[in-house]
Amino acid sequence: MTATRQPAAATPSRRETMLLASVVLDPAAVVAPVNRRTFGSFVEHMGRCVYTGIYEPDHPLADEDGFRTDVLALTRELGVTLVRYPGGNFVSGYRWEDGVGPREHRPRRRDLAWHSVETNEVGIDEFARWAAKAEVEIMYAVNLGTRGVQEALDVHEYVNHPEGTTLSELRRANGAAKPYGITLWCLGNEMDGPWQLGHKSAHEYGLLAAATARALRSAEPGLELVACGSSSSGMPTFGTWETTVLEHAYELVDYVSCHAYYEELDGDLGSFLASAVDMDHFVDSIVATADSVGARLRSKKKINLSFDEWNVWYLSRFQGQEPPTGWDVAPRVIEDEYNVADAVVVGNLLISLLRHSDRVTAACQAQLVNVIAPIRTEPGGPAWRQTIFHPFAKTAALARGNVLRTRLTSPTYGTARHGEVPMVDAVATHDAESGDVVIFAVNRDQTDPVELTVDLRLFDDEPRLAEAWTLTDDDLRATNTARHPDRVTLRATERVSFDGRTLTVVLPRVSWTAVRLRSAGGER
Repeated sequence: MTATRQPAAATPSRRETMLLASVVLDPAAVVAPVNRRTFGSFVEHMGRCVYTGIYEPDHPLADEDGFRTDVLALTRELGVTLVRYPGGNFVSGYRWEDGVGPREHRPRRRDLAWHSVETNEVGIDEFARWAAKAEVEIMYAVNLGTRGVQEALDVHEYVNHPEGTTLSELRRANGAAKPYGITLWCLGNEMDGPWQLGHKSAHEYGLLAAATARALRSAEPGLELVACGSSSSGMPTFGTWETTVLEHAYELVDYVSCHAYYEELDGDLGSFLASAVDMDHFVDSIVATADSVGARLRSKKKINLSFDEWNVWYLSRFQGQEPPTGWDVAPRVIEDEYNVADAVVVGNLLISLLRHSDRVTAACQAQLVNVIAPIRTEPGGPAWRQTIFHPFAKTAALARGNVLRTRLTSPTYGTARHGEVPMVDAVATHDAESGDVVIFAVNRDQTDPVELTVDLRLFDDEPRLAEAWTLTDDDLRATNTARHPDRVTLRATERVSFDGRTLTVVLPRVSWTAVRLRSAGGER
């Protein structure tokens, strides 16, 4: 629901009249529980994500396995719950068996996806050890680009079969007596994309995904399987791809994947700040498509969405670069430096993901370290938080219980790419056990603050204001660097009040805000 700017009796300047927005919350209006898998990330063998990212054995802070403990600490602080591995485009040319056994015997391979050399120093055994230290679940992607059903069964046998077979005993001989128990599996990556090794038509991929899913379920019936969906909503096959794939695999898979990246193009900041409008459209379109297929098949099951690649990525810069001519190990690839506006967009994309928690039940921000990432490192040097780190970490920390349906009224503004959009976007969560109510909100307006009121009269308890944090800055292009790692961070919200029934918070221009209200009996 939208409203126009609130005018005064006369026609004063905008600065003389505060823009107003409002939200009404009802604890009974539940979308779905907050799914912890919403706060996933992504580690691909690409650029410096793995090598000099999570793994750098010569670093002063490396542990006994060669993992950077500063990166591990930041990963835990970020609140990551799930990590997709090992790709990405990388996986469509990957031979998983290259990364197991003694390191001195592992082959060096060309990675055609990113035109680099893969040393295979880190493979599934090493990554599983890292994941245990980081306290994250693994989402494993199999190669359905240049390989197929047998290789998927082989890697599953290696990582999940307890013992007594050739590949399970190989894992045990390599130091992992117990299986890794990976339950969430991606059936390939972006197979709709012509850039993908082994790119297939929707019909070809649907048949292969169904055959692979059927085989994996024969090995372990309880697996959760993700079929490749569209790699962006701008693909010419968007929607029709999902229809064809699901007609083949609907009863055999649990998820269809979504991938989306956003950037500011041609100085159009207004459209960029409204990127979550496109994410909403993406999700709603694929839900409708999947449900249509299910209805035609007379199926009682619902396909959920795994938004397992999303972020701000200045793809146009990357595409404008000269292609690499050499074959380097861990080259610097798409190490975007994020500013304040980027962080606000990331916070808004998280709002969109939470809003769709009834169908988006897994998501992975791509990627974790160095490559379009919230964490940056220098070889032998420091690790630091990029601006986009902060809204992710705070949302992961505060979102608990149920996502609530919000009745939002907001002034609007026009955009070139998305039409008329609300200035304010918001979502709320309610944890009945602790009594916590959390409101996450963004102000997309580039000039003025907006006063947001949140009506909580339908809640039995009279909660108290517990904490309020805002990310904004006078300089929307400000970034964090190795020399100035805390130039942009969360700060206590300056203008916020709560009278027991109505929360009032002033959202600065181009800002992301999180407010937690605590029930009288709750402590957290």
